Amino acid sequence: MAGDYIAIDWGTTNRRAWRVAADGTFGEALRDSRGVLALTADDYPAELATLRARLGDLPVIAAGMVGSNRGWREVPYVDAPADLTALAAGALHLPDAGALLLPGVALRGGERADVMRGEEVQVLGALAAGLAPADALFCQPGTHNKWIATTAGQITDVATALTGELFALLRGHGILSAMLDGPVADGAAFRAGVARGAGARDLTVALFEVRARVLLDRLDAVDAASFASGVLIGADVGARSDLKGRPVQLLASGDLATLYAAAIDSCGGTALALDNERAFAAGIHRLWEMTR
Repeated sequence: MAGDYIAIDWGTTNRRAWRVAADGTFGEALRDSRGVLALTADDYPAELATLRARLGDLPVIAAGMVGSNRGWREVPYVDAPADLTALAAGALHLPDAGALLLPGVALRGGERADVMRGEEVQVLGALAAGLAPADALFCQPGTHNKWIATTAGQITDVATALTGELFALLRGHGILSAMLDGPVADGAAFRAGVARGAGARDLTVALFEVRARVLLDRLDAVDAASFASGVLIGADVGARSDLKGRPVQLLASGDLATLYAAAIDSCGGTALALDNERAFAAGIHRLWEMTR
């Protein structure tokens, strides 16, 4: 397929790039671990040359952490409420590199502060493609899970939870680490963890219970990781006071999406799985067209 441009979702630890046709059709793809933590600011020209050698000598549009203070060039956040027009207006053009870096979205001015880079393209792309209604609640599981609310087609709220990072830290360090080397899967132990974590005001106590339950033969050691994951995801999902009886647009795939769907349903919401790659494709192509 002849390409028109290269689209990149450049995250903290991973990178995804596609050759895209003029009509928005995504073609050959490249996925690797060359996220921003693996690079310095001086590395990006060579990285683009490598991508172009594989995908074609084409202009680039990139979203995600590449535009952060840890990435190539910092692109200021646009403030919520934000839509695709705001993202396009805030993009940073790098003519010498043949590249365009997209901004993220910031929540500021109220009681809470939050930021995101990359997830906004998927959310607004899902709206543009008609995958979700203009007024919606999105959940994007990952190392840092995002809850994103949209109103009238604009991102109006974002809340970031360190759920995945906390689980990784518990698994790698401390008194629970030796107990958390088993697989994590949806099942009785995970659901019990969700029930324990949902609405818990004593999360640290609930986490120590992983050890106590194993030592007292109330939890099989092989299920300890699933229970601990359930506690953390349950605390994350259960903290949403607006969840009960509400559809949640789940922008994810794989095992983590399965776990969050189970937790959302257990906490009274209804998880609706969306194609996150299709959402990103729709969002990035609309932004490409708007910045020409």
